[in-house]
Amino acid sequence: MSEKEVQDGTHDTQGGAAEAAAEAVGTEAPRKDAVDSVPSVWRLVVYGFQHVLAFYAGAVVMPLLVAEGIGMKGDDIALLVNASLLTCGLATLLQSAGLPGIGIRLPVVQGTSTTAVPSLVSVGLAAGGAKAGLPTVFGAVIAAGLALFVVAPVFSRLVRFFPPLVTGTIVTIVGITLLAVAARQVGGGDPSQGSFGSPQHLGLAAVTLVVILLLHKLSRGFLATVAVLVGLFIGTVVAAFAGFADFSGIASTPWLGTAAPLHYGAPRFDVLAVLSIVLVMIIIAVESIGQFFAVGEIVDRKVEGKHVTRALRADGLATAVAGVLNSFPSTVYSQNIGLIRLTRVKSRWIVASSGVIMMVLGLVPKVGAIVAAMPASVLGGATIVLFSTIAVVGVQILFQADLTDQRNTILVAASVGVGFLPTAFPQFAEQMPGRQLHALFESGIILGTLTAVCLNLFFHHLRLPFGRGRERRDRRDRREGASDAAGSIDASEHYMQHVSPTGKQ
Repeated sequence: MSEKEVQDGTHDTQGGAAEAAAEAVGTEAPRKDAVDSVPSVWRLVVYGFQHVLAFYAGAVVMPLLVAEGIGMKGDDIALLVNASLLTCGLATLLQSAGLPGIGIRLPVVQGTSTTAVPSLVSVGLAAGGAKAGLPTVFGAVIAAGLALFVVAPVFSRLVRFFPPLVTGTIVTIVGITLLAVAARQVGGGDPSQGSFGSPQHLGLAAVTLVVILLLHKLSRGFLATVAVLVGLFIGTVVAAFAGFADFSGIASTPWLGTAAPLHYGAPRFDVLAVLSIVLVMIIIAVESIGQFFAVGEIVDRKVEGKHVTRALRADGLATAVAGVLNSFPSTVYSQNIGLIRLTRVKSRWIVASSGVIMMVLGLVPKVGAIVAAMPASVLGGATIVLFSTIAVVGVQILFQADLTDQRNTILVAASVGVGFLPTAFPQFAEQMPGRQLHALFESGIILGTLTAVCLNLFFHHLRLPFGRGRERRDRRDRREGASDAAGSIDASEHYMQHVSPTGKQ
């Protein structure tokens, strides 16, 4: 097995036979792309489970927040968590494996979106709270998902407004913003607890982090690619011996259990509730576009408008199905993008296998309880690397932009700065009137994304009468070769292009 096969997590016996036959007749067999290659079953399971571990905490936190916000208790919360895992698995399969015209067919992991939490809670409370409010919540989720499915082609036309300058900025903001989540996990998960940030929690996070770093330093091939999984396992074992891992809830958790579709009654379609969740879906779609490009950069696949259309259709369909199955809107999970970059395992079928594992976890609560017993600080030791890696990918994309242009520098600086505001002080959102503005100012990723897109339109697409002189000078400079337009990706004729770090179109 070649080193490349080890890094990509693939080994195709039939492909090897084809290459041998091609050599025999003096021809060159086409090489299978790393994204489409199908690894062996054991690699599918191991690598897929590693993605599940990176995804799991976020997937269960979102339904917990909604359930607590609308006043639900007991077994109903567990049902929502199980439904979340099940629908996240379905959404991941839609994106990675795909259907005709649906799904980006890249290693994209989908999970429930915390961006939707404030609006979902508001809709649920306005409809009566607890179980009484859920039919209205799920009706709005179904309608909003179908709306995104229908308007997905419109978003594909927005791709030309997302050159490397914008996508690199967005991906960098995603990584920086998520570091706050990693820091909270490192400290123990709950800042209100007296033990938050204690040496014990920091020590457990350090154990996980050190194991990951040592494996990347001392090993090659398969062991390096599962470094995150090994680090989480060793960190959990150490936490168990130190008395920081609580496995007591596993015995009382049933082996099988999930809610039937529309478990809480027929969906109700309230106009204001639907409009509220549609706005959330638009925000999620804008946020997701940059992350689709990030995945494309990592796996060296060019993402175009048609790919964005298929990806957003999958988002919309998955969200509509989630409403039927008692769950919530889905979005791309950034930590899994970081995992792909870190491990260099690019096969979309590995991510598809993680979708299957998620569905199994949704049907087997006891298995999910075992994963949930992992201490937050252990998980934080891994996410601090995964989230930072996303920021590094963003910087790599920005290398393609012309940052010698002062406008581009200001765009990046202003977008990162605005995106950092809610991360530094979440209180900004509390001062906003209306739940829509509240949701907007809760997310630094959304604020930074909108800032980058708007500034790109302002600097590079909006034509102002008093700016025509500068535009003529820019065109003259390009004709004279002063700006080296062939190499400057952000010259005006290149604003619509997305190229890989190697320069391939």
